[in-house]
Amino acid sequence: MDGPTPDVDDQGEAFLRLMAEHERWLAAYVYSLLPGAADADDLLQEAKIVMWKQFGRFEAGTHFRAWARTIALNQVLNHRRAEKRRPYAALDQEFIEAVAAEIDRRPEKLDLQSEALKHCLRKLPEAHRAIVVWRYYEDCGVEEIAAKSDRSVEAVYRLLSRIRKALGECLSRQQPSSAGTP
Repeated sequence: MDGPTPDVDDQGEAFLRLMAEHERWLAAYVYSLLPGAADADDLLQEAKIVMWKQFGRFEAGTHFRAWARTIALNQVLNHRRAEKRRPYAALDQEFIEAVAAEIDRRPEKLDLQSEALKHCLRKLPEAHRAIVVWRYYEDCGVEEIAAKSDRSVEAVYRLLSRIRKALGECLSRQQPSSAGTP
C-alpha cells in the first residue's frame, strides 16, 4: 500500500481541524510571551511541528488549548534558555511563566467575548460584514475599502464608526454582567 493508513489520515485531519480552530489563539499566546516578532514566528512554527509530532499522545475530547499551551510554553522557555545573551534576557523564566499564568486565567472570558462578537457580527447586514472583514481581517485601508465598496473615503469612515457603535451596543446586550469589568 502506497498511501498512509486511514488512522493516520483521521489523525492528521483531526490535528488540522483543531489547529485551524485554535491557530489565532496560539499565535497570540506565543507572541505575548516573546518580545520579537521574528522569534515568535519561528517559535510558533516549532511549536506546531512539536504538536504534530506529539499529536498521537493527545487524548481526543480533552482540552486542546491546554495541551497546545503546554507545548508552546515549553518551546518558549527552551528558546529563552538558549538565547540568554540577547538584550531581553531580563525576561526570565519566572516572568514568562507569570505572564503565561495570567493568560491562562483569561481564556474563558475571552472565549465568551469571542462568541458574543461572532453573534453580533452575524446580526450585521452582509454588506457591513464585508466592510468589517476587509478592515479588520484583511487589513485593508479605508481608501481600498472605499474603492471596493463604491463609497467615498468619508462614507467609509462614517460607516465604520456606525458599525463599531452597533457592535459595541450588541456586545453590551450580550454580556451585561461584564460591564465595567476589565
